[in-house]
Parts: sequence; structure tokens; C-alpha cells
Amino acid sequence: MAGLLGIGLTGILSHQSALNTTGNNITNANTPGYSRQEVQFETQTGQRTGAGSIGSGVSISNIRRLADEYLVQQVREDSTLSGEQEALNSELTRLDNLLGGESTGLSNALNNFFASLQNAAEDPTSLPQRQLVLSEAQQVVNRFQAINQEFVQQRESVKTQMQQGVKDANTLLKSIAQLNLAISESPGLAQGQIPNELMDKRDEKLRQLSELVGIKVSESEGSQVNVSLSNGLSLVVGSNAAQFGTQESEEDPTRLSFTLSNGGRTVNVDQQINGGTLGGLRRFDNEALKPAFDELGRIAIALSDTMNHQHEIGMDLEGDLGGLFFTDINSQEAQRSRVVANGSNQQPQTGQLAVEITDSSALAAGSYSLQFSGDGRSFELIDKATGETVNQGRLPDPVQSEISMPGFNIRIEGGAFNAGDKYLIQPSRNAAESIGLVVNREEDLAFASPIRASAGDQNIGTGEIDQGVMLNVRNPFTNSLLPEFSQQGQLSPPLEVRFRDDGAGNLVFDLYDDSTNTLLQAGNTFTPGLTNKLFPEDPSDPNYRGFQFQVKGDPAPGDSFVIEYNSNGVSDNRNVERLAALGTANSLNNGSQSFAEGYAGLVEDIGVKTRQSQLDLDAGQTLLEQSTAQRESVSGVNLDEEAGKLIQYQAAYNASAQVMSVAQDLFNTLLQSFR
Repeated sequence: MAGLLGIGLTGILSHQSALNTTGNNITNANTPGYSRQEVQFETQTGQRTGAGSIGSGVSISNIRRLADEYLVQQVREDSTLSGEQEALNSELTRLDNLLGGESTGLSNALNNFFASLQNAAEDPTSLPQRQLVLSEAQQVVNRFQAINQEFVQQRESVKTQMQQGVKDANTLLKSIAQLNLAISESPGLAQGQIPNELMDKRDEKLRQLSELVGIKVSESEGSQVNVSLSNGLSLVVGSNAAQFGTQESEEDPTRLSFTLSNGGRTVNVDQQINGGTLGGLRRFDNEALKPAFDELGRIAIALSDTMNHQHEIGMDLEGDLGGLFFTDINSQEAQRSRVVANGSNQQPQTGQLAVEITDSSALAAGSYSLQFSGDGRSFELIDKATGETVNQGRLPDPVQSEISMPGFNIRIEGGAFNAGDKYLIQPSRNAAESIGLVVNREEDLAFASPIRASAGDQNIGTGEIDQGVMLNVRNPFTNSLLPEFSQQGQLSPPLEVRFRDDGAGNLVFDLYDDSTNTLLQAGNTFTPGLTNKLFPEDPSDPNYRGFQFQVKGDPAPGDSFVIEYNSNGVSDNRNVERLAALGTANSLNNGSQSFAEGYAGLVEDIGVKTRQSQLDLDAGQTLLEQSTAQRESVSGVNLDEEAGKLIQYQAAYNASAQVMSVAQDLFNTLLQSFR
């Protein structure tokens, strides 16, 4: 009877624990990271008798945590992928909305500006039309600067998110290390009794960490885990946790780089931060934001360069040559701002470099790393986007020289360079920020051409001269004014083209100074019946004058044409027509793309990346949902199943209580038999 009582008691106690475990499962059905627990029953050792072994009841061998490590790891990996895509898509969507918006983008401002130039060409003397041109030009400047400022704000937002992500990651690393210690010190661990709740908490912390950055998890002694980055750098070893940090990038002070501190040693881990929110933010900065800065700057440089050149070769309302329209793209400040010395360069850091834009139409958006090696005079120029070496060589002695690239030159102005020194070359990165409108008076807009031609009164041939095309007013090699335009308001000297027979039946023309009747150039060949150019167009030719005139038809010997300054040509609209034509001219990509097309290309590139990131995000979330569902199928709490177990264990509990009741009745019957 005592045995029967003990058997019933073991059943009550065991099923009471089973009921408690089931109740705990039910109450934690919505707890993140909770793994359901299952009671494992075990028959107690029976009593040996002559008739055989008689059972002595039941005991609980283990309260098992239902978790599949493979599925847990899969959830972590999919959380890393989803976290990366979510951060990337969020930032790309913001950038896409900025560039593509009608009120926030650049397209409308460019269209309105060139439309105002076309309207001004109809009445070049109208001050209101000229004022509209200035107003629309300022709007273009404002849009460039506003978009650039939005880029800066988004860059700062990304940096703030990186810093917060690092703080969150450090908190999680510390918690994982503490849980490692608590698990390893848990009572009964040596007997295989796992602290289920602590294991769940640690897995949940690891999952949260994987949302921030890609990690690898490996088991170690004492049911602890070691956590590392994808390249093997340790984050958690036992109860010791490393610490993430951020610092100003040595290469680019406007950016942040990631560091990892462990045991008093700090290393840069920027290249090892992949996946998760931090990896997504880093991808956005490298793959979208930096290229957007460069491309917007490239458009600003090309617009400034072409507008400045065309405006400089025009004439304003007061008869003066046009000056700069937008800020000078090759000012000393602009050239030096395109070079950033690496913060780790050796002292005394005396190297002086500048970047000059030589051909805005050939300029590509991008940045480069200029690296010195050997004795400090061997250099290598590496494209940051592709990692390829695009130029290499050796500096002369002294070092003053130029490194030529399509669209720009890197000018080595002086100083000394050491092996290992690096410089970030950004030809277009800051151009949208620095663009500005130089013209501030309506009268200063150079809408006319400063040259004109007229036929001699005594001409008898059929030759006709056009009104000329301006090429330049400056020597492209020295940037000084050409002699023809050195005196304000006049052509120095005014020219007369006189045709004559050379005595052999050939028509030639001579060039005279019209003011002094001095012969300047004699015997130039002329081909009747064709359109003949009068002057060379190569700036290196000694007879280059910065403009070109063409004569067609058949001039007769004795015919002449006068080329002079366009004095009082206020109604001339030739230059404003050329300014307006720049709106559709192919001024980018080596003459294959207009400004509007260049900006549309930037919008399209960001749009494609945004769309792709949305598809990747959808796929990543689907994978995460699937892996989470698979984990839940093993570790999740099924309330219907647990309710069934409650009934099962309750019935077993009641039956065990009935066994004890029977034992008590038998005992009472036995006592009564002795009365």
C-alpha cells in the first residue's frame, strides 16, 4: 500500500510539473524568441520480487527546450539580409523622391532657365526679359545647392543611424557575453540540465544583433557561444565582449568608418561590416549617395563651363565682352578643394596638389585614390568604384608636373611625398555646392556677338560673308585675353579682307589692318564656288584670332569685306541664341548627352537601384517569414496543442490522485480489520 501511495504521489508531482510547463508555454506564446518546452517522463526503477519487477512510479528526466540550431541560424541569416535591404531601401527611396520630384528635382529649373534664354533672344534689349533670365539662372543655382544640401543632410542622417546602430550592437554584445557567463555557471549544467530561459534570451539577442550586422556564431565549452564578424574578427568570446565604434574616416573626413576595440587594441573594420542595418547604410553611402554627389557635381561643372565660355565670347548691352556667368570652375579654391589628404599620411605632409578641369564634356563622375610608393615619387591612381589602376608613373625631380586624365589634370604643385601617402581625388564632388551666379545686372548679360562683317561698297562679285562665329576671347594655354580683344570695346585691329588675282589666274585674299591700311597677311588661297574659312581654328596657330568667318560664292578681284567690332549692336541676338541652344546641346559624355539627359540619367540610376532594392527587400522579407515560420513550427507555441496537453496532464493528475485515494482506502480497510 505504501508502494501504491508512492506511485500515485510520483504521478501527481510529475504531472503537476507537466501542467506548470504547459502553462508556462501558453503564457509565453507571444514572447519574442521563446522556445516551447516539453516534459520528458521516465519510469522509475522497479522493485525486484520473486514474481518479477514491480514498478515504482514515474519521474521527470528532463524539461527539454524544443529548438533546432539550423533553423535558428537560418533565421539569423535571413534577419541579416532583411535588415540590410530594409535600411538600403529606406534611404534609396528618400533619395529617389528627392531627385525625381517636380518641385525638388533639377529638371524644371533647367528647362525654365533655357526657355527664358529663348524668350530673351526674341527681344535682346528687353530689360524684363533679361531680368527673367537672371531670376531663372538663380533658381538653377538654388536647386543645385538645395539638392546638394539634401544630400549632405541625408549623409548626416546615415552617420547618425550608424552611430546609434553601433551603440545598440555594443549593448547586445555585452548582454550576450553576460548570458554566456550566466549559462556556464547555471546549476545542473554538468548533469545536462540546460537553463532554457537563458538560452532563449541569448538566441534572441543574437537574432537582434544579426539584424544590425552579419555575424557568425559557433558553440564553445560550457554551452557558451563565440560570435565573430564574417572575416573571423571576434566580437564575443566567452564572457568577454569587444566594442564597436565609429570615427572620422581618414580617407574622407565627411564620412564615418567603423572600428572594433578588444583588449586595448582598436582596428578599422569598415570593409568587414556587411549585412544588417549597418551594412545596408554603408552600401547606400558607397553605392548611391557618393555617386549621386559626383554626378550632380559633374552636371554643375559642365553647365558652368559651357555657359561661362559662351557668355565670355559675347557682348553685353554696354559694348563690353561678357564675363563669367557662373562661378569659375577652375578657381584656385575649387581646384584645391578637389584633393583630400589621407589622415594617416606621414608628417610633415607638405605635398601640394590641385585638380584642374580641362574638358567638362569628357569628365566622368567618380573619385580616385592617388597612392605613392617607393621613395615617394612613384604613384598609382586607382578608380574608387572599380579598384582598377587607371594611371601610374613616376614624378620628376623637382616634382612639379601634371597627371593627365580624361577631362581633368592632377597638378603636382610641390612639396614632398612619402611611401604610403594617399590622396582622395574628387573632380566633381563639391561642384553643386560651390556653383553660384556671377552676373548680377541685366546690362551685363552678353546676348550679342562682339564681331560683325560688312561687304565693300564697290564689290561686283557674288561673294557673301557670314557674320562670324566666336571661338574664344582668351588664349587657352595662358588664359590671357587674345590681342584682338585686349582693348575694351574694339577689335584690335579691325580687319579688311581684299581679293585679288595672283597673276596666275588664281583668286587669293590679303588681310589688312583696316585702321592703318597695313598688310598683315598676304596670298591666302581661296577656292571659288565653295564656302571658304578665312582664319585658322587651332589655338596653337600663330594666325589664330579667336573667331571665324566664312565666305561663299565667287568674289571678284578687287572685292573686299570689313571685319570689325560690333559697336552699338544692342539688338544683336546671336550669342543669346547660342546660349539658349546649350539647353539641348550634347555637352556631356564626350558630346553624347545634354544637361537634361545627364540629370535624367542620374534620376534613372537611382530609380533602378531603388526598384531593385524593393525587389530584394520583398524577397528578403519573404525568406525571413519562411524561416521564421519553420522555426515556429518546431519551437513556437501551438495553443491548441498545449490546450490538449492540459487536458491530458490534468486527467493523468486526477488519475494519480485516484491511485492515492485507493491506497488510502485500502489502508483504512486494513486498520479496521484489527479493531
